[in-house]
Amino acid sequence: MRGTRDLLADLVGFDTTSATSNLELIAAVEALLDTHGVPHSRQLDPTGTRANLVARIGPPVAGGVVLAAHTDCVPVEGQPWSSDPFTLTPDGDRLVGRGVTDMKGFLASALAQLPTMVAAELTRPILLLLTYDEELGTVGAPAAVELLLSTQPRPEAAIVGEPSLLAPVTAHKGVRAFTTVIEGVDGHSSQPQHAANALVAAARIATHIDDLARRHRDAAADPSFDPPYTTCNVATLHAGQAINIVPRRAELTWEYRPVPADDSDALVAEVERYATEVVLPELRATTGRGTITFRTDAAARALAPEQGGAAEALVRRLTGSTAPASSVPFATDGGHLQAAGISTVVCGPGSIEQAHRPDEWIATEQLAACDAMLAALVEELSA
Repeated sequence: MRGTRDLLADLVGFDTTSATSNLELIAAVEALLDTHGVPHSRQLDPTGTRANLVARIGPPVAGGVVLAAHTDCVPVEGQPWSSDPFTLTPDGDRLVGRGVTDMKGFLASALAQLPTMVAAELTRPILLLLTYDEELGTVGAPAAVELLLSTQPRPEAAIVGEPSLLAPVTAHKGVRAFTTVIEGVDGHSSQPQHAANALVAAARIATHIDDLARRHRDAAADPSFDPPYTTCNVATLHAGQAINIVPRRAELTWEYRPVPADDSDALVAEVERYATEVVLPELRATTGRGTITFRTDAAARALAPEQGGAAEALVRRLTGSTAPASSVPFATDGGHLQAAGISTVVCGPGSIEQAHRPDEWIATEQLAACDAMLAALVEELSA
């Protein structure tokens, strides 16, 4: 029986930074599941280089508990690491390596419990849900949740093992990120009446997004967040070739991070309406030509607090935590699980303060506490 630390070393050894494939890690998990006779389903992304995974330990009945983890991690390039980021390195009471906190520590703990889970007389199942490209905006999660619900009886609750020091997190903002591409008509700057300036059109859209940001800032919606409102960010604008050429093409990237009450398509719909009804006619006014298109780059759903939520109550029973439920500024796959009608809480080992940094580390006592939480889950779901 391999422990959490050994399995974490294996997981860290797979370079699953978001620009790379996670298939080797998924294959290793599948091999471990096969060793214990655990049924599982793999789901490839459109490129065939990444995969989600769903596995069930226990009977095929409703009311189970999902243990959700993403398999990707953030890059290490340009960071001053003191050791090989893809080799688990002890440092006193800490373990150092990329992804140990965010969030391979939780996954290692769950895999270490497999023998106990399989041996137990579970009356309700434990469901493992592994996703790809969470760090790019919960890219794999929507399809993973569909896979879960199409292959398994409906679970009662989900625990998303993002780092929270094993305290319950019941709310986070969403993330919606977009690229807006404007195609106009280039021309000599002395003859702008024969051209269509894509850069000017992009600037108008960017200004409108900033106006919407101000409107949301003045209507603070949720004091549990800092800041307590939906935020917008106009991030990049690429356009133009030379001072004497009217820009033909412009590419604008922008995002908004909605509080749960604002988590809808309404804000992007307002930007698209303004672009279509106001900016596009102006762009086409001189030549009759021009297009504006929107591409969604990320769509992480917000997580809303649940009054008397089953998932929060569950982790409090498992951990004995009496800490107040908290809201966090980062997003997780949890919003997609909740949107599918599954009670969801974020609760995992380690601190977000260590995530995404050089020499990312997790305390060994946090892993031990996570082991204890999952052992208590097995007991709770057993006959």
